[in-house]
Amino acid sequence: MQTPEALKQFWIPELDNIQHFLGGMSGNALVGMGVLVALTTYWLASRHRAVKQRVDFSRQSVELPGGEGIRRSVLVENDQLITHYYDDARTFYELFLRGLRESNNGPCLGSRKLNHPYEWQSYQEVADRAKHIGSALLNKGHSHTGDKFIGIFSLNRPEWTISELACYTYSLVAVPLYDTLGREAIGYIIDKETLARSRSLSTVRSVPATISTLICDLPEKAWMVLDCINGKGKSVKRIVIMGPFQSELVERAEECDIEIISFEDFEALGQDTVMEPVPPAPEDLALVCFTSGTTGKPKGAMLTHGNIIANTAAFLKLTEKDCMLCVHDIHISYLPLAHMLERVIHGVVLVHGGRVGFFQGDIRLLMDDLQTLKPTVFPMVPRLLNRMCDKVSPRRSGAFVWIFGLVRGCPES
Repeated sequence: MQTPEALKQFWIPELDNIQHFLGGMSGNALVGMGVLVALTTYWLASRHRAVKQRVDFSRQSVELPGGEGIRRSVLVENDQLITHYYDDARTFYELFLRGLRESNNGPCLGSRKLNHPYEWQSYQEVADRAKHIGSALLNKGHSHTGDKFIGIFSLNRPEWTISELACYTYSLVAVPLYDTLGREAIGYIIDKETLARSRSLSTVRSVPATISTLICDLPEKAWMVLDCINGKGKSVKRIVIMGPFQSELVERAEECDIEIISFEDFEALGQDTVMEPVPPAPEDLALVCFTSGTTGKPKGAMLTHGNIIANTAAFLKLTEKDCMLCVHDIHISYLPLAHMLERVIHGVVLVHGGRVGFFQGDIRLLMDDLQTLKPTVFPMVPRLLNRMCDKVSPRRSGAFVWIFGLVRGCPES
């Protein structure tokens, strides 16, 4: 008999008002309220949460013994540096083939024109086109044992990636160029001599790293190259142009003994004489990335396939617990492909059979591209973050201070 009296001590008077309020509601209203409560509970339980910090940002690396200032990441286990993430993807060529298998020949590279949807090329189409471009390069005298350096001077677009894959399919070396290098630096790079490693990595020797074939997106860049060359006797023998060009450019190039050929015709040349692939080894040189030359002449960083794959593997290792990519992921490619950040992100998307959609080439149209593509992978830089913040709220200008952000949400299959 004392139990009801004891329970009265825990009774909240306000519950009488709630009971009276609920008692006056219709059955449909009560059902609706129940649904709202259930949806709210589900959202709270399933919503995306902030990615947990994997390392202490004030202690991201430790110095190795020896006193030489060499450091390693605190994430390295047992002092064993990671070389690859997947056993069947130890070069960028193998990485792409793995993506082809994972995607079951799904969509790979996409592009669009203004006010149009994205159009996609499948993984097999990209692989075939890379073979055609690579075969054309071999037809013009390039080889992995001789003239192996191929210049790529272009904004991000499918042909950029196809040209790069063409190099990797036949163990050639890509040399990216970009506008901000300037004429003097571009002329220097085209005729630069650098160091090259043998396949066994047992020797390092100085060899000509001159560029005889240059692939450009626009005729304006071909004109810039011709101005850099300024006469005969330079290394460039041909310029492949992705877009349309005028006869004046052809005539000017002929004065320098340089052939101008369209990307379409160059691809057709390779399609008529398709060569068997010459897959690279992890220790083979993959690309040469040149600095902007702010402290002197541009300096070329020689990166092997093993270097690129290790970089990609480190990214995957860092994100595997929180946002591992999958075949359904879509990346918006707008950061310069001449820089390694964008190249690594391409790698982590393609190795899982994901899609890469390219922006239209105008950063002012990026928001339109984002709305159309709906990417799940969106690399960011501070300047763009601030610009986007200004558009959302002008009074919050400068609120973002990030090195880069990676926004991702895996869509439903």
